[in-house]
Amino acid sequence: MTAFRNPVLPGCHPDPTVCRVDGDFYLVTSTFEWFPGLPVFHSRDLVHWRQVGHALDRPGQLPLDGVPSSGGLYAPTLRHQDGTFYLVCTLVDGTRWSGHFVMTASDPAGPWSDAHRLDGDGIDPSLFFDDDGRAWCTGTRPTGRYEGHTEIWLREFDPAALALIGEEHVIWDGAVKGAIWSEGSHLYKIGGRYVLLTAEGGTALDHAVMVARADAVTGPYTGNPRNPVLTHRHLGSEHSIVGAGHADLVDTPDGEWWMVLLAMRPHHLDRCTLGRETFLTPVNCEDGWPVTGGRIEPSHPAPSLPPHPWPAAPACDHFDGPELGPAWNMPRTPRERWWSLTERPGFLRLRARPETLADAANPSFVGRRQQHPDFAAFTSLDFAPAGEEAAGLALVQNGDFHVLLVSTSRGLRLVKREQGVETALAEAPAAPGPVRLGFEAHGRWYQALHGTAPGEWAPLGGPVDGDLLSSQVAGGFTGVYIGLYATSGGRPGGGHADFDWFEYRPLLESTP
Repeated sequence: MTAFRNPVLPGCHPDPTVCRVDGDFYLVTSTFEWFPGLPVFHSRDLVHWRQVGHALDRPGQLPLDGVPSSGGLYAPTLRHQDGTFYLVCTLVDGTRWSGHFVMTASDPAGPWSDAHRLDGDGIDPSLFFDDDGRAWCTGTRPTGRYEGHTEIWLREFDPAALALIGEEHVIWDGAVKGAIWSEGSHLYKIGGRYVLLTAEGGTALDHAVMVARADAVTGPYTGNPRNPVLTHRHLGSEHSIVGAGHADLVDTPDGEWWMVLLAMRPHHLDRCTLGRETFLTPVNCEDGWPVTGGRIEPSHPAPSLPPHPWPAAPACDHFDGPELGPAWNMPRTPRERWWSLTERPGFLRLRARPETLADAANPSFVGRRQQHPDFAAFTSLDFAPAGEEAAGLALVQNGDFHVLLVSTSRGLRLVKREQGVETALAEAPAAPGPVRLGFEAHGRWYQALHGTAPGEWAPLGGPVDGDLLSSQVAGGFTGVYIGLYATSGGRPGGGHADFDWFEYRPLLESTP
């Protein structure tokens, strides 16, 4: 392997955090309201990643009940010390509790502990284990001095008690005059000095990576005169990669330094349906400062590590296992088992319940990330709807912005929900027996398809403008999820929908 293609984790994988244990690398990203949450990935070459589990995979670990779209789990940090993995994160806008927490595991694949709550204001906690045996936690909080102004605080962390102790220190409040959203802080020790890496400028077009350093962990910290050390803010909204920032550093066993960070690939202007993805870029150290070359590229020379690709995941899920695969998520914490892979073997059965995708609830929806600008996704649905029941495919940005291709008692319907208002875009008579449903996407345009026999597809309505599914229109911090859905439309339900298979494939137009 002489080069690799960015992003290394396509689709909605924001706020990446990475650590190395000998020759193995582990990475976790934010997941907001989605469950299971905080996916854990494993790599041996920093380029090829496989998911080995989720840190949050049990309803009792931490409550996501009722969190709004793009609330929930923000900006984790993963670290390893003395045989234990530590994951710190923030639960935002929780209805039962909110704030920082830490989870631990001896194996990154799990099981992970329940969430232990931590003191501290704001968001984006991070851990740093010093070579003198002490550990420290940083975090971000607003100051109120002006809109978007934040500061980075530091306190000692007791790994045995899983608690913050000692005096608090404010160590940073931005690298440039009038800085906003100095956040996502991480501490390292490089060449005997403490290096503070932060994001700045907000997680959109003005995002950037800033660096400061100090001789003592508590400061004072001096900014790099070359800040920002990486940004795409000067490249404009029509660049192929925008919003680069929120980075974490890792070294290889041979002493190379690399940076994982988030960025976006817009489909036009600054509109992006894929969300913030995980990219990789090389880092050099000059005079003790990390140097990146100023921006990330679609392709870079690969790390000097033996290539280690993993077996490719099947494009089609036939639902023949006992549990859903790790690519599947659902909104918020499930408090009842409304899905089954055993009641009708070889099918995923979803119970039609009153909850809908418009509710801040846990509806009968299982989805996976859209990972390519151009893709096709198909399923086979066996469903006998009654009353207000509906089931089929959904493209989901959030509760107020999504697209449904569903079978109902009145036939097939293509419906968009935009700014909380539902509009029927197209309808077709229901066919007897199972129906095949699909979406084919080309950049901003999503075409709904339906059929009753293999290979026979007909469009339902015209292409849907996917701009309504971009975070720039819909708000929030996530990308599009596409998946399987059943509801009784707010009324008591009793039916169920059986999905025989689900297939997701990138199209040839997409860049690998």
